[in-house]
Amino acid sequence: MTTIDLLKPGPRLAATGHGEIAELITTFNSMIDRLEAERGSSTARALSAQEAERRRVAQELHDEVGQSLTAVLLELKRFADQVPASMRDELLQVQEITRSTLDEIRRIARRLRPGVLEELGLVSALKALAAEFSEHADLVVGRSLDKNLPELDAETELVVYRIAQEGLTNTVRHAHASEVDIVLRALTDGVELRVRDNGRGLGTSVEGAGIRGMRERALLVGAELTVASLPKRGTEIRLVVGHTGGRR
Repeated sequence: MTTIDLLKPGPRLAATGHGEIAELITTFNSMIDRLEAERGSSTARALSAQEAERRRVAQELHDEVGQSLTAVLLELKRFADQVPASMRDELLQVQEITRSTLDEIRRIARRLRPGVLEELGLVSALKALAAEFSEHADLVVGRSLDKNLPELDAETELVVYRIAQEGLTNTVRHAHASEVDIVLRALTDGVELRVRDNGRGLGTSVEGAGIRGMRERALLVGAELTVASLPKRGTEIRLVVGHTGGRR
């Protein structure tokens, strides 16, 4: 009973023994079934609300803050043509800072709401994600992405994307790695995602909020998630999901 983890579903205890012992085990198994179902339902509601809030914030960043900064840039350009030459260099520096801030806000908005996933699909979204981390982190991101994937529903594609995103984020923040590879390949009845880095591995550290969040997302679509520390080879995250998003 002490080994049960609702984020790592496994086989139930065998209802063996005599009299009340077998009845106790059966009752315990039923309780775990109910807890897993209730946790799955509450997790689905929480993640749905989280995605909705991300879309709202991304939209406001794009529409409100982004448009305001664009207007500021246009005004700065207009003033740059009118000010004395002695002040023009300083004004150009302000322009560059404003432009960099606008680019950063757009990047944050893309992370919050991956529009390319909705418009172009999972493979294109993962390519864009890899390119973004290669550009903004001191990290070489390799990728091997099958184009001929079985059809996945929108919820499953979002889970695969978010787990890849969280895996790359964890690599940047904690792994002290110089390289990371993203592999997405078709299976007979689904797809497999791997995110593998050459960092220091997990060691004896306890799983943090990032990994637990990945496990919750995987359970949401009935996928199988493993996180392994490879000897002298960093960490590997592996997600296997059926083509219908059902439990494997």
